Amino acid sequence: MPPSDESFASWRPRLLELCDEIGSATRALLLNALERGNLTAISRGVAEGAGDVTFGLDLPSEELLTGWLVDRARTGPISVLTEDSGWRHMGPNPSGAPDAEPVTLSGFDHGGPRIAFDPVDGTRNLMTNLRSAWTVVSFAPPGSCMPRCSDLTGGIVAELPTSRARTRTILVSERGKPCHLEERDLLTSVVTAERELVVDTDNRVDHGYFPFFRYMHDLRPAIAQMEADFLARLESIESADVRNCYDDQYICSAGQLIMLAMGTYRFVVDPRALLAERRGRPTITTKPYDIGGAVLCAQSAGCIITAPDGSALDFDIDTHSPISFVGYANAPTRLRLEPHWLAVSR
Repeated sequence: MPPSDESFASWRPRLLELCDEIGSATRALLLNALERGNLTAISRGVAEGAGDVTFGLDLPSEELLTGWLVDRARTGPISVLTEDSGWRHMGPNPSGAPDAEPVTLSGFDHGGPRIAFDPVDGTRNLMTNLRSAWTVVSFAPPGSCMPRCSDLTGGIVAELPTSRARTRTILVSERGKPCHLEERDLLTSVVTAERELVVDTDNRVDHGYFPFFRYMHDLRPAIAQMEADFLARLESIESADVRNCYDDQYICSAGQLIMLAMGTYRFVVDPRALLAERRGRPTITTKPYDIGGAVLCAQSAGCIITAPDGSALDFDIDTHSPISFVGYANAPTRLRLEPHWLAVSR
């Protein structure tokens, strides 16, 4: 049966169940590949989706989402975005028969929720069993057009861990409420720990991670120069011990924001879209579906996430818009670090 209303609270149990299914299917594929001693099949690109390359590891989750969309659409209208297919709008068959195939709708103005999924954000890490990926859910209530990040009322970021893990982390946030964190045992699904995730108030400028993310080789020199100038300012103006300002290149936009919310990162910037716009040619960047729900979770925990110029970060939830962002561990950290970021970014 469909939820009794179209709020995030009513959809939350079903979305978490879907995240569990994606997690189980993805993990089974990874473990099977490791058991055979061959990661090639899951780490090879098999298609070019609406938003990014689809790798072998992505296939089970995309199939699950298609089946889930069809099942949900039988009982009520819904719009769903995935990186492989973009936005799809579906609703019950006019015949009223319970088993009838749902029909395609013309757009968003149907009275149902608008939900974006990145089923495996961080595929490039997980497909080599190097580091966790994350399932990102961005939930917006009914509306007549494509939702923006500011329209989201719910977000879920569920870990897809490597084979070495025993637990997985799940963050859930409803706008205006605290971010909820829970740890689950991978073998039993038992919740082993849960709490409200609240960031600290420390504004230190060293003894932590301050990464400038640089993915494509042609942007690395420019981003590295930004990073060097930023750290030089921290050293000379803030008396930072730059020997203890660490770098991290996590190929997962949502994962970067989770590291920020968990206190692992003190600051993170992804300037790729900013620099690509300045030089007048595109590059691989963060996309809206990568981070919508993760932005909401990080903000609910107390992190500050901005656009590169310091303004509020907002964007259409689509498969193609290039996004740059700056993240601060908390408000005091923003007050101390933002002037230095703005100085080097200009």
